[in-house]
Amino acid sequence: MTRHLDPDETGLRRAAEMLRRGGLVSFPTETVYGLGGDATDDAAVARIFEAKGRPSFNPLIVHLPDAEAVEAYCVMNDTARRLAATFWPGALTLVLPIRPYAGISKLVTAGLDTLAVRVPDHPLAQALLRETARPIAAPSANPSGRVSPTTVQHVLSGLAGRIEAVLDGGACGVGLESTILDCSGDTPALLRAGGLPAEAIEACLGAPLAPGPVAPASAPSAPGQLVSHYAPRGTVRLDATETEPGETYLGFGALGADLNLSPTGDLVEAASKLFDCLHRLDAMGATRIAVAPIPDHGLGRAINDRLRRAAAPRD
Repeated sequence: MTRHLDPDETGLRRAAEMLRRGGLVSFPTETVYGLGGDATDDAAVARIFEAKGRPSFNPLIVHLPDAEAVEAYCVMNDTARRLAATFWPGALTLVLPIRPYAGISKLVTAGLDTLAVRVPDHPLAQALLRETARPIAAPSANPSGRVSPTTVQHVLSGLAGRIEAVLDGGACGVGLESTILDCSGDTPALLRAGGLPAEAIEACLGAPLAPGPVAPASAPSAPGQLVSHYAPRGTVRLDATETEPGETYLGFGALGADLNLSPTGDLVEAASKLFDCLHRLDAMGATRIAVAPIPDHGLGRAINDRLRRAAAPRD
């Protein structure tokens, strides 16, 4: 049975106790709900993969309360510290060299010599991290390859009975996973577009980001790089300005639609509603989904990245 915990002192204390004992607890961040487990506990991390049905080669993001805590596990260069000072807490994940003897489970890193870390900007996540006093590995709290959760109900619809608890923090504000930046080398490289626009990062650095490597489907170098990912049950057709027979239309802007990411064409609204709309399409029983064109700039890049993965051929 999965317990529904209230966002109060009692709920936080119970969630932290479960995590310290090797349990799995879903908790809210500003991006999506994470599925948390103690990143130093091999058994707990293995249970994350089991609960999600997630491939073991796909690394996990570790959540920590502040940059000082990150430096205990990772080596941060000047660029990483600058980004941390500007964007943490927030929707930015940095991939950094892991320190020798950091104590992080190798299941978290998938055997790599780097660790993906972030500092979430959500008061409940911050309180839970400080109460637990452990690094928490937390991919999105959904079955692997399915739509990421932005509400407690999304979590329970996919993971009820597989995890110990979900800590209720209401709906997530950003609604897209974090942007992932590789800072393990000399030049930062964008590995995944997300809730923090790449343009904001480039403005901070005063230079363009290097493109990240194209990871093969069998060996991603960071979370969220599998080709078929974030997928609803129905097939997805992109850049559709009209529907074909039998299709359900996911719109953007003024185009008439069965569901609309943002009738006013607001990318922030579209990002916050994306996963909820995909969940609703599943609930509607949509077997063929047509998606309106989305501008490919700012948060639109992250939205299009998710949609391309949703539309990718599946095994």
